[in-house]
Amino acid sequence: MSGQTLHQSVLLNEVVDALGPQKGGCYLDATFGNGGYSRAILDTASCTLLAIDRDPDAIARGAPMLAEYKGQFHLTEGCFSDMTALLQAQLTGFDGLDGAAFDLGVCSTQLDQPERGFSFRADGPLDMRMSKSGQSAADIVMQTDEADLARIFWEYGEEKASRRIAKAICRVRGETDITSTGQLADIIHSVMPAKRPGQIDPATRSFQALRIFVTRELYELTAGLESVERLLRPGGILAVV
Repeated sequence: MSGQTLHQSVLLNEVVDALGPQKGGCYLDATFGNGGYSRAILDTASCTLLAIDRDPDAIARGAPMLAEYKGQFHLTEGCFSDMTALLQAQLTGFDGLDGAAFDLGVCSTQLDQPERGFSFRADGPLDMRMSKSGQSAADIVMQTDEADLARIFWEYGEEKASRRIAKAICRVRGETDITSTGQLADIIHSVMPAKRPGQIDPATRSFQALRIFVTRELYELTAGLESVERLLRPGGILAVV
């Protein structure tokens, strides 16, 4: 394959095999990330491909591919919920997809960047915004009332200690602003049993819940799957990782 990506996309060969890209076909990479699926699809067949990503950093990483696959590759910033409009705006005469790929969740590149605030492995701003716009995780933590915070941790993270964690957050924010991933992790750790060997970190579920809430992941996923079902041509293939 020509060029290099920043990491090996999950189940790359399996996704491409499932899609079976054909010459002249039209395909969608709904989660561009570092471009692994897009490049593999374009290298497999002389086809048209539109890639979408909410993250402006991902769009910047993919810009060189526009020249490399000139006329075949189209890249645009946007959400699953706007998928139909994005395809119609980018592809002249668009009349359906022969295949689409979704790689759900957070890109490893985002997790590895403390400044994005998705992980507590290294201290960074409490952000978690895919698109770098709108309410951040810090805004939610500082502005949401205790009951609604507990609901977020329970509904999106299945955190059994949701009320205890929400109470601790509200107590601390009454004294100081909570602006970093390290601060939030320390607050959660202060009211949770210590991690035992083989267990996930006690802060994991709460961070997951905040991320899902901030990015509206469940809404966007539902919108994306409903949209792509309408956009696929008869016999079209959807591959979801």
